[in-house]
Amino acid sequence: MSGTDEPPKTLPPGVRPPERAEFDGFGLRRPTPADAEALHEAIKATFAELHPWMPWCTDPVQIEDQRAWIERAENGWATQEAFHWFIVESQDGPEKLIGVISLMNRIGPGGLEIGYWLRTGATGRGVMTRAATWLTNTALALPGVERVEIHCDAANVRSAAVPKRLGYRLDRQEPAEPQAPGDSGLDQFWITP
Repeated sequence: MSGTDEPPKTLPPGVRPPERAEFDGFGLRRPTPADAEALHEAIKATFAELHPWMPWCTDPVQIEDQRAWIERAENGWATQEAFHWFIVESQDGPEKLIGVISLMNRIGPGGLEIGYWLRTGATGRGVMTRAATWLTNTALALPGVERVEIHCDAANVRSAAVPKRLGYRLDRQEPAEPQAPGDSGLDQFWITP
């Protein structure tokens, strides 16, 4: 390593996934600075479900945090560190932000990690399964990517259900310092077969 604790990155310079994807009933698109209010509202509406598992989801939810996250998301695309998409639906009206899915270049050579959350009321319809399937297939088609991983706390059974549905296998479980109120202190590492 070159004096840092970060693992070498997977993607060759200039390689990025598509910025948009369309599905029946919803789509994925890159966030923009104009989305801060919609992101803020979605996090507030889903606070009870996010707070136990997401260390960044604290009370009170601050719009400045969402603006900063969008700025980091824009930088992530430029540096190839992370690629974030809003999950949006528009049924006969304005678009509604119903979640976020991300592809992160932080687990070392040959691998990318997927992270996600879905808004209260949008669960149970297969949205995250379809979005994570697309992102898994998209990631594995990128040069240099040999595996995709999903990490979650062992107590977060809803999050762990996604890689199970996608056919990922539980590669390992490791003790971890709890980062959020619901964390059990045992992290699961799911990996593509």
